[in-house]
Amino acid sequence: MTYRLAASAEMLFRDLPFVDRVNRIHDSGFEVEIWNWADKDLPALAATEATFSSMTGYLRGDLTTDEGIAELLSTAEESLRAADIIDSPRLNLHGTGLDSVGLPVRPQDSVTGAEWITAADTLTRLAELGARAGRVFTLENLNTAVDHPGTPFAKAADTIALVSAVDNPHLRLNLDLYHAQIGEGNLIELVRQALPWVGEIQIADVPGRFEPGTGEIAYPAIAAALRDLQYNGVIGLEGWARDDSDGALEAFRAAFS
Repeated sequence: MTYRLAASAEMLFRDLPFVDRVNRIHDSGFEVEIWNWADKDLPALAATEATFSSMTGYLRGDLTTDEGIAELLSTAEESLRAADIIDSPRLNLHGTGLDSVGLPVRPQDSVTGAEWITAADTLTRLAELGARAGRVFTLENLNTAVDHPGTPFAKAADTIALVSAVDNPHLRLNLDLYHAQIGEGNLIELVRQALPWVGEIQIADVPGRFEPGTGEIAYPAIAAALRDLQYNGVIGLEGWARDDSDGALEAFRAAFS
């Protein structure tokens, strides 16, 4: 197996305090992903000695408005300083800021040509921040049919277009296959097309956003394709446990072993 496995402490072991969730995932042999770092005790997380795979790379802002760009760049710099504490190599972004339930703070049904150009410019500036800090920002695709309606630049095709246009190793894709299955499908071919730009792959099954084996996605086949493609990055389980978190981790490990 050339790739590494991580799991989201936001979505598993939710009956435990957050530091204990991190320890459980780490003790099970996985890297750990977190979302909003601003509500976490980062020194306590660092003291767990877990390997952190990714965290949110901004607190507010968007890719296209003057005020939103200023907020995005400012809070991205804050996020880079936070990443130093837990040594997170990747910092995750979306097409716009999301609220506490995952809805865009500035919903859009369509994006203009001028907004595409502005978004690419903003991402170029973020990549430059990442280069100076020695870290990578990742742009995640989202689905708009179920979880994130009104999010601009949400499809995997959109994120691939933006990341490839910027063409900087400090901006990469967070290719989320759960979201892509809902929005686009054809996952193995999507992985092949996206692989030159991928910084991380996230997974969960459809429907329900649970662990592999609970829905329609043939994750063992995707795992085989990733091995054939010699993918050597991180695959993160960003899904809920259908029954219990230990069982979800073992199902994830089995699907990708």
